[in-house]
Amino acid sequence: MRQPTRWEARVEADPQHSHWYVQRFRTMAAEGADLHGEARLVDAMVGRGSRVLDAGCGPGRVGGELARRGHTVVGVDVDPVLIDAAREDHPDATWLVGDLAELDVGTHGITEPFDVAVCAGNVMTFVAPGTEVEVLRRLGAAVAPAGRVVVGFGAGRGYPFPQFFDDARAAGLRVDVALSTWDLRPLEPDSDFLVAVLSPGGDRGR
Repeated sequence: MRQPTRWEARVEADPQHSHWYVQRFRTMAAEGADLHGEARLVDAMVGRGSRVLDAGCGPGRVGGELARRGHTVVGVDVDPVLIDAAREDHPDATWLVGDLAELDVGTHGITEPFDVAVCAGNVMTFVAPGTEVEVLRRLGAAVAPAGRVVVGFGAGRGYPFPQFFDDARAAGLRVDVALSTWDLRPLEPDSDFLVAVLSPGGDRGR
């Protein structure tokens, strides 16, 4: 039996949470907020027309912008309300309902590996407890041998950065770059956010 994610537990406690989340980002976009820092970084990492997996895509904020920039985007999220919003707001990408701990886009006929998988928006702190290594393993398996996995999340959310690095290595991922922001500032001991660029292939250290 599948273990519910932390996000699902939050929605169960507040059934309107997903709808609030969708409206929050629609309002921010309408007000002209810059919501595309993650997409800019990923866009700079890959060639034109690359294949992008938006893991934990929510309502499509990151993947939708990457699709607008000409990439082939597949987004996956466990929340059907968020996927419905992504399909409505960003029809140029493919949006799928699914748990990242069971990620297998091949069941949807998608067999070509991705050039990059991006997991932004604190997604790693919302997966089911104890599934972090499996989520990372599946993200690594979804990208090509020369592909990369980019993960970003904040401190103070129950998932310490050192534990993430240990989990990434346990999942067979090499830590290539560790940053504190999506605009490439270095990770410091007191940083309150982590952006990690990972590659398949085991431990290279930090």
